[in-house]
Amino acid sequence: MEKIGSRGAAASTAAVNSLLLLLLLLMPLCNAGSNCTRSCGDIAIPYPFGMEPGCYHAAGFNLTCSDDQKKLFLGDGTVQVLEILVSDSRVNGLPRGGPYVLSESAANSLVVVGCGVQVDLRARELDFLLGSCTAVCPAVSSVGGSSLVLGRAGNCSGIGCCDTNIALGYSAYNLRGSQQFADNRYLSVSSSVYITDSVFRYSQDMVYGNSAPEALPAMLDWVIFRNSACPTNASAPECRSANSICRDSANNPDNPHPFRGYVCSCSDGYQGNPYIIGGCQDIDECGSRINPLCYGECKNTVGSYICRCPNGYTGNASIPNGCKGLSIGLGVGGTSILLLTLGGPYIMRKVKLQKVKKEKQKKFKQNHGLLLQQLIAHNTDIGERMIITLRDIEKATDNFDKARVIGGGGHGVVFKGILDLNVVAIKKSKIVVQREISEFINEVAVLSKVNHRNVVKLLGCCLEAEVPLLVYEFISNGTLCHHLHVEGPISLSWDNRMRIATEVAKAQSYLHSSTSMPIFHRDIKSSNILLDDALTAKVSDFGASRHIPIDQKGVTTAVQGTMGYLDPMYYYTGRLTDESVDDDGLVSHFVSLLTEGKLVDIVDPQVMEEEDGEIQEVATLAAFCTKLKGEDRPTMREVEMALESLVVKKRHVPCIMEL
Repeated sequence: MEKIGSRGAAASTAAVNSLLLLLLLLMPLCNAGSNCTRSCGDIAIPYPFGMEPGCYHAAGFNLTCSDDQKKLFLGDGTVQVLEILVSDSRVNGLPRGGPYVLSESAANSLVVVGCGVQVDLRARELDFLLGSCTAVCPAVSSVGGSSLVLGRAGNCSGIGCCDTNIALGYSAYNLRGSQQFADNRYLSVSSSVYITDSVFRYSQDMVYGNSAPEALPAMLDWVIFRNSACPTNASAPECRSANSICRDSANNPDNPHPFRGYVCSCSDGYQGNPYIIGGCQDIDECGSRINPLCYGECKNTVGSYICRCPNGYTGNASIPNGCKGLSIGLGVGGTSILLLTLGGPYIMRKVKLQKVKKEKQKKFKQNHGLLLQQLIAHNTDIGERMIITLRDIEKATDNFDKARVIGGGGHGVVFKGILDLNVVAIKKSKIVVQREISEFINEVAVLSKVNHRNVVKLLGCCLEAEVPLLVYEFISNGTLCHHLHVEGPISLSWDNRMRIATEVAKAQSYLHSSTSMPIFHRDIKSSNILLDDALTAKVSDFGASRHIPIDQKGVTTAVQGTMGYLDPMYYYTGRLTDESVDDDGLVSHFVSLLTEGKLVDIVDPQVMEEEDGEIQEVATLAAFCTKLKGEDRPTMREVEMALESLVVKKRHVPCIMEL
């Protein structure tokens, strides 16, 4: 039997037999006839319901929309419709003779609010008692007389409020109410009666007629009303969809007084409106997130779906962990040999693929893939795009063709490749011991947190190979070292060198001060600074980098980096601070020349010709940066600001005009 819901209005004890019900009709959208109105306000009106003649199935399915287009009513306008859906077709509390019965499948309840009142719900034709409920309010003695106990707020307990389930469906009902106690204490008490499928929440002031709801939703079943049930030799005329079935409403042994008629529903595997042509559409069970029945490979079919284990697995895909790897057993005999001959290549290929998969998983674990996942677990987006498959890397580099090698850092060889139609640089580690794998993973974790225009951008990594692989943005113009040591008289201009030094200082300052956890590169040198086509600096090769917790001033580490470029204090103590720079070992000779006034002996002649007094200031700043004690040096932020001021001052040299 199809379902519809409605609202039951409150009724006083003087008029308890005239229970007014609002209506909730449960059916999906559909259209039947191009000239039919299919909505009233926000409420859609599907067939078999309608408003105009010819737009609804029969009497009882006709609706009326209010003049302000905000309310929808059944028939003569006494019962309000709240919503219409198809799969459960439902209605409640209509006059005798309509196609509706009080729903037997919905959890409808008879609810009575009051004191000392009993209400019986009876079938109108046979006068069967369908439900009875009595609400009492015991009197208790108190100072100055007695008072009524009205019960606790919440669910009905029988005190002040009672409820009882209604199980059977009939088309017409009588409500009979009676006062159980003739007592003046009840004169100020009012009574209300509801039929509803919603949870009723009682409060004590409802007994006195305050805050009691005017109406509550209830559910009714409805049928296509006729003298016979589903036809036996043809499809039911109202079941118009090709993928619908007819169900006999009288075929219910629990209902002693059934309606004669039928209802339509979509066939298994379909959903929609069975009362219109093409109304029942195939359900894509495999595309539904709510389908819990397949834990393997799901394939949608017309009206159903197929659930099976993936290739190489067997078992029951309809239960969690039901698919297990194939166990291959070979028997001797003609049949076994035939199966081996026909299926052997397929089986071997599957076994090989499984072996390759396990090997990749082993290498992923060996290359600290779990460590990487832990390090970037705080940012799911980074984690998802960071992991790149070995297959994609091999395709990008033509299986690591030597012709694609474009250079190498202190921790790996760099290949040029194409990945997702973008030119990238792929760094293959030179790792020989596990400690270096940790450093490599550290580089991934460091760069995954960095977003700065002067720091090379890490695009992802692959940990399925024998050694870890990193994928960077491709920087096209080589290293700073390459540009400083070109053959010929002209190298980088002094202006470009000043700008590059400032950009590297900005990157260092950002890494030291602006990231969530300070990052110390520990190996800044010209070969680790890349330049793009505009000669913009990009700091790279973070294999030796180290995080320092933000609440610590410094941290002691094992000494790492390139000899000749090490911070002297770091070299002797292994201690990093915000004043740590990485070029001091190289300039220890420079400090003595600066002190002796012989700076010109080690400065590029080209620079001496181009500079305008800045060399001395830069050299003095460099001397401060190479003091033995870290606390005597400026921070990288102070270095950045000093270099920036020199660049700005050089751009704004005063101009003397002749008048």
